[in-house]
Amino acid sequence: MDIVSFDRQEEDDDSKSAVFRGWKQSLGKEISVEVNVKKSLADIVKVKLQKETHIVNRPWFCKHIKVQTPAGDCFEFPCYCWLVDDVEVTIREGTARLPQDDTKKHRKKELESRQLNFRWREWSPGFPMCIDGKMDELPKEVQFDEKKESDFNWNFVKVIEELVIDKVDGFFESWKNIIDYEKILVHYDTKNTPLENVMDNWNKDYMFGYQFLNGCNPVMIRKCINLPDKFPVTNEMVKGCLKRGHTLQDELQAGNIYIVDYEILKEVPASNSQRFLTAPICLLYKNESDQMLPIAIQLSQTPGEMSPIFLPSDNEYDWMLAKMWVKSSDFNVHQLVTHLLRTHLISEVFEIAVYRQLSAVHPVYKLLMPHLRFTIAINTKAREKLIGEEGIFTKVGSISGTGMWILMENAMKTLTFKSLCLPEDIKARGMEDVPNYYYRDDGMKIWEAIHCFVFAVVKIYYDSDKAVQQDVEIQEFVKDVACFGMNNSDSEYKFPRSLNSRKQLVEYLTVVIFTASAQHAAVNFGQFDWYGWIPNSPSTMRKPPPQQKGQVEMKYIMDSLPDRECSSKVLGTVWALSQTQDNELFLGKYPDMYFTEQPAEDAIKAFQHKLEEVTNTIKSRNEELTLPYWYLSPDKIPNSVAI
Repeated sequence: MDIVSFDRQEEDDDSKSAVFRGWKQSLGKEISVEVNVKKSLADIVKVKLQKETHIVNRPWFCKHIKVQTPAGDCFEFPCYCWLVDDVEVTIREGTARLPQDDTKKHRKKELESRQLNFRWREWSPGFPMCIDGKMDELPKEVQFDEKKESDFNWNFVKVIEELVIDKVDGFFESWKNIIDYEKILVHYDTKNTPLENVMDNWNKDYMFGYQFLNGCNPVMIRKCINLPDKFPVTNEMVKGCLKRGHTLQDELQAGNIYIVDYEILKEVPASNSQRFLTAPICLLYKNESDQMLPIAIQLSQTPGEMSPIFLPSDNEYDWMLAKMWVKSSDFNVHQLVTHLLRTHLISEVFEIAVYRQLSAVHPVYKLLMPHLRFTIAINTKAREKLIGEEGIFTKVGSISGTGMWILMENAMKTLTFKSLCLPEDIKARGMEDVPNYYYRDDGMKIWEAIHCFVFAVVKIYYDSDKAVQQDVEIQEFVKDVACFGMNNSDSEYKFPRSLNSRKQLVEYLTVVIFTASAQHAAVNFGQFDWYGWIPNSPSTMRKPPPQQKGQVEMKYIMDSLPDRECSSKVLGTVWALSQTQDNELFLGKYPDMYFTEQPAEDAIKAFQHKLEEVTNTIKSRNEELTLPYWYLSPDKIPNSVAI
């Protein structure tokens, strides 16, 4: 660090020198630098850093600066930013300040600079706005570090592009038998894993139903009180499945009937003439053993002679294929809506708005930064490698680039801020009392822990609702999300454009943190467990859905399922997406201490203690389960969307 300058409020010529201590990272090494200043600096409010390129040509990362005066006073300067080329970096003293309590000119200049670097861009019609820039054009502070870049390249280049089976004759052909899918798992250890359980029980009705509660996509199922007209299931059709001796109407009124409806896929085109997509509806029944069992499946949104309702009483192959079609639709909705849109893209919108509208000394900036780590970078990678016209997803899924636009437009119509609030979502779907719904049980514990943590921090810095109303940066932050990031003319009705109370601010920030951490973990890290066995959740179907009963045989099913190439790519993709970094930062672990005030540090410690309690509770529960649910255990939830 070749130039160090300090802004000061006053000088005391009788004082001795001050000491500057900082950290920098270069070539993977971390060192401490100590600078003696021969003049008293008194109360320091700002530090400027600059790296001269003619001396050091690589970026340096400055973690933090401490200034110790002869009188024993210590000034903290959280930095956590890169020194690139010879660009001067200004760091404010670390005490968190609301804009109404701070010097406006410092914050104005900082945000104007950030808004030049963090620009909104429409990547594709129907999608939320994203960062304007390719991977190598991103601001240095949001790019992958060397470790993350290495992990990403290893997981995706080695596993996806080189695949996991040899490209021998027949690589593009159908598998002959279901058991043949085991051949692509030879490089993976599946012993005593959830995947082993799935491989053994995937075709059983209870396993099919269980996944709507605790699989990769646990947000589609809802209680059904009245059957929709488009799904004319009769009591005569399902009476053999209703073990309590009640009629279908009785069970509907008793709250034992549930529905999963993929109407969002209606009129979404398939990717090509060899891929097929439909919008099925599935009815499920909670039996006396609290198992969730499928009792009726319609493979379209339009009932009629060419769209029969398949039942457990149908022949084995009809029922097996109908369930496969539901799970294939679920795979596509999960990947593009539940996972991509409702965690990745939403978190990127929040992150861009944070950088554009919140000063580094804003307490909310400090609160949210650990939960924004690598999100812009991973999404930029995804746009290049996974969801682009030539991306992996278009090669293994049923939906083309044009289809993605239509699906995203459909999904954006249903996306509201309240739907991102877990308690609101659970209530809206009528899922408050369903037994064995571990996604809900664990998720509510995490939600409450985050909510309490956010409330504790907000209470430190906002003494009233008026303080929230007067916080121009917070108001611009939520406005930027609603009016620009969501790229939707109706956003004013779906996402708040302003916040009027501490209660509203706490809920908003809880959504940001929960979405980036717990919700992403719940819908991401089980992908290898549930999708690793291809017949359980086919990424695409290569034959059209049956329009009559009694005409399906095993060969038709095998010709419908993904071929050898596609299934290999799917397996490699879901394995890579299910991995965490060796040095992953899990929920509540904040080695980068943005806060310097003791009350905020106390709130963090209380949060960490609560998360430990939740982890222990989940661990004890899982010891009693045949199929443990660990995706929402805090010690396995990364802080941010980073994969």
